[in-house]
Amino acid sequence: MRRSKRFLAGILLVALASPARSGDADEASIEILRETLRSNKKAVVDVNLALTDEEARAFWPIYDRYQEELRAAHDRLLRVIDDYAKNFGSMTDAKATELVDEYLAAERDRVEVRRAFRQPIAEALPGRKLMRFYQIENKIDAVLRYELAATIPVVQP
Repeated sequence: MRRSKRFLAGILLVALASPARSGDADEASIEILRETLRSNKKAVVDVNLALTDEEARAFWPIYDRYQEELRAAHDRLLRVIDDYAKNFGSMTDAKATELVDEYLAAERDRVEVRRAFRQPIAEALPGRKLMRFYQIENKIDAVLRYELAATIPVVQP
């Protein structure tokens, strides 16, 4: 299990950090990385939720819609990171403020998607598995954010 979590962490890092690091990353490569991320994340969720057959039939279609909507928030965050990388060496106060606003909007979008899917997921899963699902999501996000924080330099004063 520890190895699969490290693998997922690596995939998350590559999938989200690559566009910020290389402006010439083509759309096909980014899509391959996103698909790898999606399939591995789903496997981690699957292993850790231990769903019954009935729960799985109800949960996975909701999960797929959830991930699709969450993707828009992640894409927005990727655009912020890419914009930050492009402007890092010449960051103005105005650009920095704009980036903070965009980052906070991406965070708001992510939370709104999570909130919107709480009830449908609760209808598919019992309370403890609902909580476990959100805990798994939070742990995956924590790994991602830790890795991003380690690779994205802090803007100079």
